[in-house]
Amino acid sequence: MTQKIAFMASPAPVAQTARAALIGRYGDADPENADVIVALGGDGFMLQTLHGTQDLPAPVYGMNRGTIGFLMNSYSETDLRDRLAAAEQEIINPLSLRAMDQAGTLHEALAINEVSLLRAGPQAAKLRITVDGRLRLQELVCDGALVSTPAGSTAYNYSAHGPILPIGADVLALTAVAAFRPRRWRGALLPKTAHVRFDVLEPEKRPVMAEGDSHSFANVDWVEIRSEPAISHRILFDPGHGLEERLIAEQFT
Repeated sequence: MTQKIAFMASPAPVAQTARAALIGRYGDADPENADVIVALGGDGFMLQTLHGTQDLPAPVYGMNRGTIGFLMNSYSETDLRDRLAAAEQEIINPLSLRAMDQAGTLHEALAINEVSLLRAGPQAAKLRITVDGRLRLQELVCDGALVSTPAGSTAYNYSAHGPILPIGADVLALTAVAAFRPRRWRGALLPKTAHVRFDVLEPEKRPVMAEGDSHSFANVDWVEIRSEPAISHRILFDPGHGLEERLIAEQFT
């Protein structure tokens, strides 16, 4: 049976050109009725596509028409149906983010890679960290901190010297960004079920913003983060090039 394919592309000209060429060869289905969704762009567009299609039954297969393309497969026009038939599926769960700002407004969002808190002024942030209702760090003086999923552990988390997590690991990485006190504190590995809360100390003097994927919230007082097992993102990869292999290979480059 021929698969019905829906093509989505970032606004970049190279991605739009690729979409037009692929539609000319394979046609274009409505995403709601498609068997598979093909995303053309970079990792940012892949995250956008996963968020936008999370309520649809079709998995997402990405082809790189961006820069790094960690979540993408290589681009080719000629053998797409064979590649889709042979593709291997990875299932990932996002993080849920709840943040209260200084005006008393509650914000909620989902993040596939990580949730980060970053200082938004000239002075370092001061954060108090609670895990599952238990105070773990009274005061972290830093440029910021983040909680990362295994799928996102090679992104901002890795740049902040956090650990790369195997894709099947039921853990989250809590990583400091340029920690000043405690000196050299690099963070912690937490169970995937952990409920993490950051309280911003001296928020008016030391403003902090929270960000989850493309959602940003300014002047937050506190942020709560946990894994969201009720939501599953299905991503397709060419055999031998899935997330598990990429996470391992990244540690030897």
